[in-house]
Amino acid sequence: MRFSFRTDDASTVAAAEADLCVVATFETEVETPVVRTLDAALQGVLSKLIEEEQFAGKKSQSLMLHTHGKLGSRRVLLLGVGKRRDFVASDVRSWAARATRAATASRCVRMLLVLPDGSELGFGDGLAALTGQFVVEGALLSTYQFDKYLAGERKKRSVVAEVTTLVVGASNRAGMEAGGRRGEIVAHSVMLARDLVNEQPSTMTPSALAAAAGEIAAKHGLGIEVLGPKECTALGMGLYLAVARGSDEEPRFIHLTYKPSGTPRKKVVLIGKSVTFDSGGLSLKTTEGMLDMKVDMGGGATVLAAMDALAGLGCPDEVHVLCAATENMPSGRSYKLGDVLRSMAGKTIEINNTDAEGRLTLADAITFAKEKIQPDEILDFATLTGASLVALGPHTAAVMSNHAALGEAWLGSARKAGEEMWQLPLSERLVDMLKSDLADMKNTGERSGGTITAGLFLREFVGETPWVHVDMAGPVQAPKDFGHHCKGATGFGVATLVEYLVPRTIGSAA
Repeated sequence: MRFSFRTDDASTVAAAEADLCVVATFETEVETPVVRTLDAALQGVLSKLIEEEQFAGKKSQSLMLHTHGKLGSRRVLLLGVGKRRDFVASDVRSWAARATRAATASRCVRMLLVLPDGSELGFGDGLAALTGQFVVEGALLSTYQFDKYLAGERKKRSVVAEVTTLVVGASNRAGMEAGGRRGEIVAHSVMLARDLVNEQPSTMTPSALAAAAGEIAAKHGLGIEVLGPKECTALGMGLYLAVARGSDEEPRFIHLTYKPSGTPRKKVVLIGKSVTFDSGGLSLKTTEGMLDMKVDMGGGATVLAAMDALAGLGCPDEVHVLCAATENMPSGRSYKLGDVLRSMAGKTIEINNTDAEGRLTLADAITFAKEKIQPDEILDFATLTGASLVALGPHTAAVMSNHAALGEAWLGSARKAGEEMWQLPLSERLVDMLKSDLADMKNTGERSGGTITAGLFLREFVGETPWVHVDMAGPVQAPKDFGHHCKGATGFGVATLVEYLVPRTIGSAA
């Protein structure tokens, strides 16, 4: 898919050649200069249809018509985008996704996307680069399909080959083009995360995830170390190895390292929960509960794919990615309820639920980060608790942090990237739920507050290192197509990591 950007006057739209001309229209602001230009060329047909169909620019509305040779475009689509006062930059990604899906459905090869007046949207405040980035991300991500196991007509490959974006009244075309280049890198990394999560669990084993990490390392010249059971035993990773015991698939502890060309601003560790299949162990899940458990390595997919983007964009920080990859399976070797395990940090954990395994693998990964890397910040990403989905729904991740400034910086990046996250408190009063009579802690508390007690468990291993925990159990996958998401894995978190770690002045120039 090729992308270009224009800043022409509204009068040029009628003659612009395309298979589909999409005009984004704010609610109650339908009669724009662009719409009037098109209506004049169509001899009033467009305004008549707007009236007949009661098109008002609402988010749920769209209106398509054939031009019968009266315009340079074969079709025109008016795309309602809601109220101007509700507009945020990341909305452009959804607009581009909707437009691209409409073009795909109509078998259009060339699409012209006309956005509202750039001067009114505030291009002087850096919106140009964001617009370019989000147009490209929306167009590319909306055409994603994991079709490895599909045949024939079920492979719905998009035929859209050219997307031209016109922002009337804008002057910063170079900013949009730079943002577009950044958007391509981000979108392809998000699609990589989706591919890793969508793969069947018998293929996406710990060894396969390590191989995928190796491909990323080779692509960008990154450092990589993959530890097996013997090396992890020598390090004292008693929690991680206990989870791995029940599976015939050997665990793989993956460590990727990126170093910038100059002096790094800071040293950051990204940890992703990488349970490639979670049966629940001896606390066996139901069939329904197990159906989607290939997504339990979604955190690992996020940090690996983010590393692909960070390296491609020239991140100014030293970044380490850690994935304690394993399966959680029931067998005669499985760790048991009532076991007391010793962590790499030396803390002992009484097991009262083998289906709360993710926090055990993360705990040893956090200790590895602190002892071997000594980072300035740790950020972990995990499909950790069903309680987060109950509390916040399927689209919003729960965030917890031990550092107010870091937590707010992270949430600010999420807002700018257009990924929904909400901070929960690390309530001290819930720490008692984790107390054990036999060990330093239990691995789970009571049912109520389950997302928070999981965060409190991890905090015990983080200590004073600034840390953010992202529980992405809800948004790791989409139940249906919406916005730029396609049914299945979403690649959630990649966009926010890029927004947080790569300043736009660097990443836009890549």
